[in-house]
Parts: sequence; C-alpha cells; structure tokens
Amino acid sequence: MLYTVKEVSELSGVTIKALHHYHKIGLLLPAEISEAGYRLYGTAELERLQHILFYREMDFSLDQIKALMEKAPERRKMLLQQEKQLMDRADRLDTILKTLRTSLTSTEGGKHMEPQELFKGFESEEEWKEALAEQNEHLKEQYDVDLLEGEPVDVPSMNEQAREAAAFMAGMANALKTGIKHDDVRVRDSIRDHLQFMNEQGHAFTAADFAGQTKFFLSDDFHLRMLEEQQTGLAYYLHAAAEAYAHLT
Repeated sequence: MLYTVKEVSELSGVTIKALHHYHKIGLLLPAEISEAGYRLYGTAELERLQHILFYREMDFSLDQIKALMEKAPERRKMLLQQEKQLMDRADRLDTILKTLRTSLTSTEGGKHMEPQELFKGFESEEEWKEALAEQNEHLKEQYDVDLLEGEPVDVPSMNEQAREAAAFMAGMANALKTGIKHDDVRVRDSIRDHLQFMNEQGHAFTAADFAGQTKFFLSDDFHLRMLEEQQTGLAYYLHAAAEAYAHLT
C-alpha cells in the first residue's frame, strides 16, 4: 500500500513542508512519484521516517541523521542503537531532573546549593559535548573555531572549571546588582583570583586576554545573550571591570 504525502503527514505528525524538505535533501525519498506528480510512500519509507523522528527526538541535526542512517541501514541495528541512545538520554535527564528538584528545594528553603551539586548533570565526556554543542556550533559557523576538536574532554577538570566560572560570574552579577562599582577593590580581587585559577589550569590567561575576551562577548550575539540572561547589563559591567583591571596591571 502506498500513502500520499498528506496521509503520511497525518500518520506521523510531520508537516507536509517538512516531508518535502526531507525529499529535497535526500533524507526521505518517496517510493515513487505518480504521473500526476504526487509523492507516494510505502512501508519502507514509513519505517525510515520513524528512524528520522527517533533521531530528531534526540536533537540530532538533519545532516547528522542522514549520515547516521547511511552508516547503519539495517532496521534492527538502528532500532537497538536508538534504544540505547534514548535510554542514555533518559538516564541523563533523570540526573538533571534530580539536580533541578534539589535546586528548587534549596531555593524555596532559602538555602544555597554547594558548588559541586550544581553540575551533577555533567558526569561524562558525552554529556559535556552535548552541553557545549550549541555554543560550539555557533563558534564553528561564525569563526571556524571548534571547542571540541583535539584532546578528549577532561571531565573532572571541566567540572572544576565550570564550578569556578559559575561562582565568578555569580559574584560579578551580584556586584552589579548591589551597586558595587566596576573598579571597586572587591571586583578587582575577584578578577585576580579568577585569572589565577585559569593560569593554574594551564590556560596562560593574562589581564589583557580577559579584557579582550569580554570585548568579544559584547560583539557576539550568542555570548552577549548568555550574559544578559544571567543579569541585565552583566556583559557591559564585566567588560568595564576587565578593562579597569587590565590598566592597573
């Protein structure tokens, strides 16, 4: 039995426009095209669409899905692979959900979570890669820079750096919110300690480097949005503080 694109759309919940796009990029080809020009799909195509939807549920891009399906065409093999990936994701989401609930409980009780508790959702290299995927894709597209290229992710080190960065940014956001001037000695001490930590981690990060980084944050929409979502005006405050600190060193 063959199904029209409209019928496939109704069966799967995928829009007709999306099905046309899948055909255009070679991801899901119809079984045949009628004399009247209608796309017709059979059982094999519906099964392939099911695989596509599984991968979409896991946030794979269409290019990634196409590559994965070309490498593993056998249906049983693909189903087993997708089952494992979904189970892994379910485990990770369960961990993150528990962390979120702990955060809510702490917030409602007026308590602060310990820094190590904030990052329980990132316990493996794959989880860190997933967490950095959006930022990495932006950097690759805009600046041809790949954060994940080269050495494997050192999970313990990344967790330690993330905790320190989170504490530093929270401190800067709080300084801004409470009206502390960007060149106040407390802000300078915070930047000094942050740069010292970065250098201890082997990054050779100078005050001038930090000022340049904060200037980049102002010019890049992705990073500007990240900072401004944490605290309105944070990106500008951070840059002013970094510039003031660099002039003193």
